[in-house]
Amino acid sequence: MNKPKITAVPDQLAAAAAAAAAARPRTHQKSESSQTDDWWRTRSLNPPSQVDQFGPCGRILKNSGMVMTVQDPASQRLTWAKKPLTVLVIKKVRDGKVLPPFVQLTRWLVLEKSMLVFVEQSVLEDRALLEDPDFHDVSGKLQTFRDGKDELTDKIDFIICLGGDGTLLYASLLFQRSVPPVMAFHLGSLGFLTPFQFENFEAQITEVLEGNAALTLRSRLECIIERGDGEDGDGELVPRVTGRGRRGMPTSLLVLNEVVIDRGPSPYLSNIDLYLDGKLITSVQGDGLIVSTPTGSTAYAVAAGASMIHPSVPAIMVTPICPHSLSFRPIVVPAGVELKIALNCDARHTAHVSFDGHCPQELRMGDSLRVTTSKYPVPSICAADQITDWFASLAECLHWNVRKRQKHLDELSDLTHSSSNDTLDSLDS
Repeated sequence: MNKPKITAVPDQLAAAAAAAAAARPRTHQKSESSQTDDWWRTRSLNPPSQVDQFGPCGRILKNSGMVMTVQDPASQRLTWAKKPLTVLVIKKVRDGKVLPPFVQLTRWLVLEKSMLVFVEQSVLEDRALLEDPDFHDVSGKLQTFRDGKDELTDKIDFIICLGGDGTLLYASLLFQRSVPPVMAFHLGSLGFLTPFQFENFEAQITEVLEGNAALTLRSRLECIIERGDGEDGDGELVPRVTGRGRRGMPTSLLVLNEVVIDRGPSPYLSNIDLYLDGKLITSVQGDGLIVSTPTGSTAYAVAAGASMIHPSVPAIMVTPICPHSLSFRPIVVPAGVELKIALNCDARHTAHVSFDGHCPQELRMGDSLRVTTSKYPVPSICAADQITDWFASLAECLHWNVRKRQKHLDELSDLTHSSSNDTLDSLDS
């Protein structure tokens, strides 16, 4: 007998799945090892559930593009639960070209949009900025913060970055949990993560403040160092940041691009073990290892020979740095796995770790680094949409697949015919 065909909308499917799970008989006869295997298997197949709240105001707009409980990344758009009132402006440091745009932006936000603007305290100490007459009437209305000393969580509704990719990485380090929506303007050198041009900033920011914007949720890596001798290894692991460019030694950190484990100043090859969900995968002998997000795949990882991954793909990339092996190729693993990196028992020297280029630390024998995907992504606002922005960055910044145009067959025939005529003319003469 043919079974009847059942058609259901996503909400009905979700409800049916929940009902089936509730009705399923529960068994308690599983062994401890079996339960552990199931937990690892579930963690490997499913990335962490991402939050849909970003700061006090930012939310993901729910729509009909939902499939079960996973929203189509291409349909992710920004919406505000309430009108955004506070904005953090991050500018590229020690760059005089960014000062005029910074003054224009802050004046417009304060005087035209009546927003409460936060800037870093060190920004206002720039002598060139203090001598700008256009900045005098707004300088006293700006709120300041000091990196590592003032808490910004739940104070910022919206972030605007002026500069290069480093400004977005800095915003990620400032917010170690929920991150407000970030709008990045290209005023730096590369600009792979900064899709907006500053010329028409008023109209573009107004569109975003009205909730008309697509989002790219850029996943981050949660990195935790466990000390073998008990140092920083007991109790709750809390990130500790002590100043821009002078960061301390946090035991836990969320990074947007990559965490790099290398040999540091040692002349010996790195010799580190890589575990995936508790299982030894391989030992790395070479200059080191890069563990990166899809966003970070176009940074250090691609320079080390890795593939490029769209930031909406739930994955973690593992790339060796100059491995002493011809067959050690970069690999991509599911976003939900947990990686563990530790020194091999035969290692001749310690290893060094850095997080998005900051917070360098040393890994000694017995120490370990655990890395997994965080549930707190960076909601990056798109200039157009996820696909257009990313491929435009590949073309403009990396000159991806740029080559001299191949000649058309007609052109080749013309060249061949012309060459033959020239040869006949020379023979006749």
